[in-house]
Amino acid sequence: MAREAETHADIPFGPEDTPWQKTFSGLRVVGGRPYGTPPSSDPREAYIAVPEVPHHKVQLPPTGLDANQYTEAEALFRSHIDTQTRNFAGYQVTSALDYEGRLGHYLNRHLNNVGDPYQSGSYTLNSKVLERAVLDYFASLWHAKWPHDPKDPESYWGYVLTMGSSEGNLYGLWNARDYLSGRPLRADPRQPGRETAAGQTPRGAGAHAFHPVAFFSEDTHYSLTKAVRALDIDTFHALGSTRYPDDNPLAPGTPWPRQVPSTEHGAIDVEQLAVLVRFFASRGHPILVSLNHGSTFKGAYDDVEAVARTVRGICAQYGLDSRRVRGESGGPEERSGFWVHVDGALGAGYTPYLEMARDVGMVQQAPPAFDFRLPDVHSLTMSGHKWMGTPWACGVFMTRTGLQMAPPGASEYIGAADTTFAGSRNGFSALLMWDYLARHSYDDLVRLAARCDDLAAYTHARLLALQEQLGRDLWVARSPQSLTVRFRQPRADIVRRYSLSGETVHADGAARAYVHLYAMRHLTRQRVDELIGELRQPGAFPRSP
Repeated sequence: MAREAETHADIPFGPEDTPWQKTFSGLRVVGGRPYGTPPSSDPREAYIAVPEVPHHKVQLPPTGLDANQYTEAEALFRSHIDTQTRNFAGYQVTSALDYEGRLGHYLNRHLNNVGDPYQSGSYTLNSKVLERAVLDYFASLWHAKWPHDPKDPESYWGYVLTMGSSEGNLYGLWNARDYLSGRPLRADPRQPGRETAAGQTPRGAGAHAFHPVAFFSEDTHYSLTKAVRALDIDTFHALGSTRYPDDNPLAPGTPWPRQVPSTEHGAIDVEQLAVLVRFFASRGHPILVSLNHGSTFKGAYDDVEAVARTVRGICAQYGLDSRRVRGESGGPEERSGFWVHVDGALGAGYTPYLEMARDVGMVQQAPPAFDFRLPDVHSLTMSGHKWMGTPWACGVFMTRTGLQMAPPGASEYIGAADTTFAGSRNGFSALLMWDYLARHSYDDLVRLAARCDDLAAYTHARLLALQEQLGRDLWVARSPQSLTVRFRQPRADIVRRYSLSGETVHADGAARAYVHLYAMRHLTRQRVDELIGELRQPGAFPRSP
């Protein structure tokens, strides 16, 4: 073993290809041997290569990098990132950012928004005063009652996420699980929650009264699958496959589908969702539905209003529209037996402005309502790095105060109730979002939404024209009002150059390798034309079925 370690210690390491065991200073050699373990193999061969940034140039020897080595490594990485930023087209994030000159000062300040946004507590190095302004902005934009009032169950409650909408989905489903399972709400913002007494059964239900079942479409972002696994929430597929294996109501005698089927454009199929919901509602299960608002590969918008109306109607038939559970005081408490969550990672930050653009005649159509105008929308999330654009993932989660779950325990140490998911939360994100919204009026964002909608239509038209010119089906498609256009996957070097997101889509019984392009604000017609030019060249699309 020692001889093997010595051999591995000879592996060249760092910008000068120095054998690993010789990269230590005298202070880091203990008993004549370097501190730590040597590499078990050459990292340059173990990792995916980034040709523009040779791995040995950025490796970190124990001595660190000297000034020249650092300058070279950082220049290589900067050039690579700048090139990829210039061509970035395949993902629903904005890369045209403008924060450095104004906000660089705060990079040397620790901003931690730990705990509830509406309680500053004793941890004063935070940006909660800005966070509250951002949350009020989105509460108004999403037609919620604001400002937040802990005594008003109809007012909104929310917080700025440390991650993107994946955290918002996780928190929303956690809140939904506890709400539908009869666990305590946050009756007193100063007190931690207490478990509901076992055996309390809501009116009109039986043995499954506290066993919620989750539904989401086959086009839903993969974070929902992670969330239900992490939270141990049964999906209709998992429960149906184990308890009712031969009773799939969509096709009796066949395996249960893993997700709710979608339409051609990627929106959840409301009629098939209704069949599945009815199956479980009739057996007394609370219903948890997660919907998409522009947050899928196809960029589709689920018809939130139609789904909410359908789910409520079915639940009403089985006593799940309003049911009594034991509250914090031990007395009866009215709750619905269903929860509708909306993943609006991109769309929730974009379509309100598109709706305004439609109302003044700048565009012809906008997606259907998705927000708190609909009384049966229980929670909503959005990513800040997508439509607005931030240097890192962040976002907003929002629900109604009366639906807010109780914190799992006391948090006296920070001087504020920890009602969020992450604990320590990045306070810089609230600052970035505040800065962006402070510098852009509704009018600015309405014009921008109309321009991006026009760019998506332009891209769609150019790809259709290319398809006709090449005489080959490129599977070009754009879902209604979507900012994304999808088409046949081209050569690997083109995919990498433009960071085109890929996904296998099944159509007409065959698997098709697609990519898509997102018309975000940093993208231009010139860049689209450059991509079309590359796609026009011989061999741009590999010959495949």
